[in-house]
Amino acid sequence: MTEAVKHLIIINVLFFIAPQLMPNLGLQSMFALYFPENPNFGFWQFLTHMFMHGGFSHILFNMYGLWAFGTPLERIWGRNKFLFFYFSAGLGAGAIYTLVNYFQFNSVYEQLVSIGLSPTEIQNILDTGSYNSGILTSISESDLSEFFATYHTPAVGASGAIYGVLVAFGMTYPNAKLALIFFPVPIAAKYFIPVIILGDLFFGMTSYSIGNVAHFAHIGGALIGFIIAWYWKRNQFKRWN
Repeated sequence: MTEAVKHLIIINVLFFIAPQLMPNLGLQSMFALYFPENPNFGFWQFLTHMFMHGGFSHILFNMYGLWAFGTPLERIWGRNKFLFFYFSAGLGAGAIYTLVNYFQFNSVYEQLVSIGLSPTEIQNILDTGSYNSGILTSISESDLSEFFATYHTPAVGASGAIYGVLVAFGMTYPNAKLALIFFPVPIAAKYFIPVIILGDLFFGMTSYSIGNVAHFAHIGGALIGFIIAWYWKRNQFKRWN
């Protein structure tokens, strides 16, 4: 295991354990990435949410991905270049995820204003989750539920950064064979990774998402990772020692 990958894993594990040992400190609320309109939001969360995770399986899969795909990249890039890439992908993932949420949130907000609700009434919906059922003639219940969830549900996890690392790995080792646990058929990375990203795009744009997954954070990390890796590859960027 390379040095940067090892230290990133250690920090992630510490951030995972700390809220469980000190629940009264509210570390999850402080470091998870909230929607900008939520009073719990802080700009530092674009960075800190990358070290928070929602459960053991969440951190396990992310850290496995960091080790499996990040280690070979750090070996060829060097520590500093890998860290720059990792944090750029993670920050980009958080920014794109927030931007998509902002447009979706504002779309519903404008619909509520257009049917005559005041800002105070809309804020009451966000605070309590309750509303006059009469508005359902103008706006769907699913849109209201998503509106409420966007406001209250924070994003956590290194998945966006990991997706960036995964894309860079695929561009560097396109013929490496990869497989999913539930579909154990080896497929070349150059085919496997685009399918995974297209799956996130599909689930992010439809109502078929399984569980509370920040699909657009994955897509954002993959996009930023692709842009940086493509630029470096095209310009034969050297190692950063």
